[in-house]
Amino acid sequence: MNQPGTTFPTLTEKLLAIKEGHIGWIIFNNPEKHNAVSMEMWQSVPMAFDAFNKDPDVRVVILKGAGEKAFVSGADISQFKERRSSADAVAEYNRTSDFAAEAIRNCPKPTIAMIRGYCIGGGAATATNCDIRIASDDSKFGVPAGKLGLGYRYPGVKRLTDLVGPQFTAEIFFTARQFTAQEALTMGLINRMVPAAELEKLTREYADTIGRNAPLTLAAIKRSLIEYAKDDDKRDLAACDKMVNDCFASEDYKEGQTAFMEKRKPVFKGR
Repeated sequence: MNQPGTTFPTLTEKLLAIKEGHIGWIIFNNPEKHNAVSMEMWQSVPMAFDAFNKDPDVRVVILKGAGEKAFVSGADISQFKERRSSADAVAEYNRTSDFAAEAIRNCPKPTIAMIRGYCIGGGAATATNCDIRIASDDSKFGVPAGKLGLGYRYPGVKRLTDLVGPQFTAEIFFTARQFTAQEALTMGLINRMVPAAELEKLTREYADTIGRNAPLTLAAIKRSLIEYAKDDDKRDLAACDKMVNDCFASEDYKEGQTAFMEKRKPVFKGR
């Protein structure tokens, strides 16, 4: 980021929520630990998303890591003895991180993971919870659960498998090694790979492109993607249909048609 914005409150300065124009930035701000995520940072993620979800000016949310060395390098292992040393502590930690993951996945607005450097463990999981992943060519990806003796629960395995397929999921988990950005692109783990110097520029261009499109259309597509990720018997397809109908009944639908006929760019208002 290179411009001042409006800062929203969080529980820790290690997780920043900043509004800049139509972009909501969520910044993992723990660079001395390669942006490893503490309990307080996980707890702050839903707060940040709640603020952005309620702000009609925010049309896209971008997640990034502070500095140039990491997006997120995983959970803060220094807290494991205190936070994950018993069954009850593990359950509480899982509830907190699950709540953060759900806040990312269920954001009604498009989300982009802007990845530079290490995207490991919880970082990879955070990235897969976003809609779009744009990474620098010097990024590194991996899930080292096998090296730490950690169990990895089914929902996370399924989300990764939905992206890269069972063969690459097996390779990622079984080897527990780090993968290059080119390998991640080949797998389908990321959408785009760019030189590090161009990462923020391209991500902003994507956000600007998205932000110019009709908010109601984006919201309807996002709702369908959210429902798609659910089990068949839990999908609310009626809600998806209603949001599609709302698009056709909106002022923005009329504006889109008029702008097309007049050969100009539409100005959407989200209503």
